[in-house]
Amino acid sequence: MKLVKRLLVVMVAFLVFACNNKPTVPGQKVEVRKKIEMLTDHGTMVIELYNETPLHRDNFIKQARAGMYDSVLFHRVIDSFMIQGGDPDSKYAKAGDTLGNGGLDYKIPAEFNPNLYHKKGVLAAARDGNIERASSSTQFYIVEGKVFNDSLLDQAQLRVNTWLAEHYFKLDPKNKALLDSMQTALHKEDMEKYAVYSEHIHSMSKNYTNFNPYRISPAQREVYKTIGGTPHLDQNYTVYGEVIEGMEVIDAISSEPTGAMDRPVTDIRIISVKLVE
Repeated sequence: MKLVKRLLVVMVAFLVFACNNKPTVPGQKVEVRKKIEMLTDHGTMVIELYNETPLHRDNFIKQARAGMYDSVLFHRVIDSFMIQGGDPDSKYAKAGDTLGNGGLDYKIPAEFNPNLYHKKGVLAAARDGNIERASSSTQFYIVEGKVFNDSLLDQAQLRVNTWLAEHYFKLDPKNKALLDSMQTALHKEDMEKYAVYSEHIHSMSKNYTNFNPYRISPAQREVYKTIGGTPHLDQNYTVYGEVIEGMEVIDAISSEPTGAMDRPVTDIRIISVKLVE
């Protein structure tokens, strides 16, 4: 039995590596991943940033060097889901302050990659509901997630494709008039009319098929069934790095009690974030 468990651990480790690494060609230069050290009051995490998402990688490094993340809080924590930080307004926040709306005056274009997915420990970009699915300039989350079985993964895959159908329905020029009407209602703060348009779009998009459906690969399924994660977020939020040391810090933070808006009752602070040279 012990031998079987050891073999399973080795197999899963291989799958995790294989899902995030491309085969190399002899003589081909391999670009080394940049590493970030994130010191928190619950311990230290070392995070590798993916070269496949250069816009997010470079932005995170830029903000780390500028001290953007030093002293910010993990302001939103949901056990078995994720821990979120990066709101500059949280540095000096008082108890009861509403957080999660802070950031700089730009967004990062989405960088989706079917080989980068929401397994436990990944770093991903938070965002608002913008139609381009562009990312926040500063806010991020780190996945804790949970372990799934095939039935739950099928449900997650359906949920992803439902979101994708609505996304591409909105981008379709044939539906521009409907989308413009919804946006006009929002700008006029006519929330009753906005809700009607929004529900109409949601209902119509269920039958929309003019896009490539997302499939959770067999290798990714094995990771979700052993290590865990949040598969229903795949291809909807940009994944751009992963924790390679200090996974226990994620568990420690996510287990802290929370109050309104999922803010931890006791502040959980990022002390510093620096590039590992």
